[in-house]
Amino acid sequence: MAAYGLVNGSSRLSKILFPIFISPMMVPIILVAIGLFYFFVQFKLVGSVFGLVLGHSLVAMPLVLIIVFSALKNYDMNQEKVARSLGATRFRAFREITLPQIKFSIVSASLIAFLTSFDEIIISLFVAGGDNSTITRSMFLALRDQIDPTIAAISTILIIVSSGLLILVQLLGNKDKST
Repeated sequence: MAAYGLVNGSSRLSKILFPIFISPMMVPIILVAIGLFYFFVQFKLVGSVFGLVLGHSLVAMPLVLIIVFSALKNYDMNQEKVARSLGATRFRAFREITLPQIKFSIVSASLIAFLTSFDEIIISLFVAGGDNSTITRSMFLALRDQIDPTIAAISTILIIVSSGLLILVQLLGNKDKST
């Protein structure tokens, strides 16, 4: 939604907001994690699923924004304007005209956000706890305490799954472009 708003908004406001939205990407992740920890302590979100989701979303949002923003920049918005001039609401025009044409970018951005979140250990160390621990946090803590071949097996499975997902998205994207 932010990318759509930045593309369709005033250029002056877009130029101001875009760097703000991608700033979590420019700040070292340890500083982001420490800031989130102190912020979440005040609202009792440390150790909660909601706090973990917010932290990981903050890290993944700039990547999603850049991918979807570039897809929308290359998209001809006149198609949506034509649909709206023919009586479609803005939401319907987006859903039926724009969304199908940028769906590969949205799927790719979603996958990259998932993999970024899945790989993020530092925020998980600061924000997660108790029953709300991620698998990467548990693996990191297990490696700190002992060397276990189970960790190597899990790591191999995770690499295979991640690579498989990327290959699948690329194959589906090539299939869409050929039709």
